[in-house]
Amino acid sequence: MRALLAVIHRDLLLVMRRKSEVLTALFFFVVVTSLFPLGIGADTALLRKIAPGVIWVAALLSTLLGLHRMFAADYQDGALEQLSLSPQSMVLLVMGKIIAHWIVCGLPLVLLAPVIGIQFDLDAGSLSVLVATLLLGTPVLSLLGSIGAALTLGVRGGSVLMSLLILPLYIPVLIFGAGAVYANSVGLDTSGHFSLLGALLILALAFVPWVSAAAVKIAIE
Repeated sequence: MRALLAVIHRDLLLVMRRKSEVLTALFFFVVVTSLFPLGIGADTALLRKIAPGVIWVAALLSTLLGLHRMFAADYQDGALEQLSLSPQSMVLLVMGKIIAHWIVCGLPLVLLAPVIGIQFDLDAGSLSVLVATLLLGTPVLSLLGSIGAALTLGVRGGSVLMSLLILPLYIPVLIFGAGAVYANSVGLDTSGHFSLLGALLILALAFVPWVSAAAVKIAIE
């Protein structure tokens, strides 16, 4: 646990020295979600209908913007190789990097979601469902994204390849996350969507760190 916390603390300190990269993803999220109400106009019924999809797609793309930084900088300066030689489990170290990525790229989106939702005239119930789905779904995005980030380490044009690898895996999270908010807005039961999001999170936690750690080891070797 101490090693896990040390990796998280180290990555967060490094991020604080490159604040512009984090702010770029947040700015992208805010701008994309804010342009839709301005472009569509004051049709509140239409805004409420498209809100779940717009917010979730913007969150997905914002998370994707920060994925290439998860391992790339440490790979280039040799820190990743040093970490692999440490007595600590590589799975634990990779998990620390995934958690740090979520704190930087996922958690701010969860906190901003209620403010963004107000622009789409979402009621209090829909806003709470939106926050809950992002709280369950964004960790899955970071976990799945770590696979693409690890597989494309050291590959020229890795960012484009990573997007092609990861976007298909993101589709179920997008469907169930946006679907829960829309179902709540029309008075339908949302428990099925939350159950599926929870199942995706559990499966990702159970398998992804080991897959990403193996991919990192292959890239180093």
